[in-house]
Amino acid sequence: MSSQDFRALRLEAMSRDFGSLNALKGISLEVKRGEFIALLGPSGCGKSTALNCLAGLLPLSSGSIWLDDKRIDTLGPENRGFGMVFQNYALFPHMSVRKNIGFGLKMQRRPQDEIDRRVAEAMRLVRLGPQAEKLPGQLSGGQQQRVAIARAIVVEPPLVLMDEPLSNLDAKLRLEMRAEIRRIHNSLGCATIYVTHDQDEALSLADRIVVLRDGQMRQVGTPDELYGRPAHPDVAEFMGFRNVLPTTASFDGRLSVTLGPASLWATPVGEIAPGPATLAIRPEDLSPVMNGPIQASVLTAEYRGRDFYGVAVTAEGTELYFRAEHRVNPGEALTLSAEPARVLVYPA
Repeated sequence: MSSQDFRALRLEAMSRDFGSLNALKGISLEVKRGEFIALLGPSGCGKSTALNCLAGLLPLSSGSIWLDDKRIDTLGPENRGFGMVFQNYALFPHMSVRKNIGFGLKMQRRPQDEIDRRVAEAMRLVRLGPQAEKLPGQLSGGQQQRVAIARAIVVEPPLVLMDEPLSNLDAKLRLEMRAEIRRIHNSLGCATIYVTHDQDEALSLADRIVVLRDGQMRQVGTPDELYGRPAHPDVAEFMGFRNVLPTTASFDGRLSVTLGPASLWATPVGEIAPGPATLAIRPEDLSPVMNGPIQASVLTAEYRGRDFYGVAVTAEGTELYFRAEHRVNPGEALTLSAEPARVLVYPA
């Protein structure tokens, strides 16, 4: 199987209003054939609205959507030719796996021999051959998800849209299906736009991540770029920098910041002037060391296999998330530190 041939999908100032609420604000993005794009952000940020606008389930308030040189935001959902995988799978309960997968081709009035051939190919691709005659209610959650994916890709779409497709699965199945989704994407050569609120999913699946907040694009970049150097404090917070705190920046040959009475060498993100600023540190980068600059007392700690993750509080009442290689206990006094490259500083 393969996808329809195209060069790029372009979103030009795509906006969507619900009355006085601006759910999407001027989203512009180019997605190339073969790319896997993750739309990442908290609930209410506009990511599902963006996907529904792409699918044609919601009209745009302004802007346009182009597939190569063809404007498609004026077309109905059935004429865009995209595949869609919903959060709740949306399978027909009275139809077998085979008929669910072939439904889109039947609506296109394809010849029966072509439907049979393409459905068989799709079932092989998602590894569902033995389940062909079962009803959705006889399948596990992971198998139902595979049926939904097969139904989306059997029409050989240029673009597959996925709206939090793994949120109903348990942790083990989510990991398995991540790998399957990426394998299927690579096999087809289509573009995929994948909505998620899970940073781990976005980091593991995507070629590029688009972080949305309040209907706006806050940052677009590779997983490496967003993990290591978020452009804004709110992006940093969503990418796992749980310690996002006000600080004071100063320069003495290099940048340093304060955390209560403690001082840390740090790395600037953007133009940093002496004075008020914002620092961001991941919990895994803040650890107990001998004679560290930050003095704190452990509030809670939990074991996560190889390490302990906990919350400590300074004498000034600042709570800090940290990681320890060895067991720590509530009430234990620690001195914490982080490498300068892992202490990011933003303008206040």
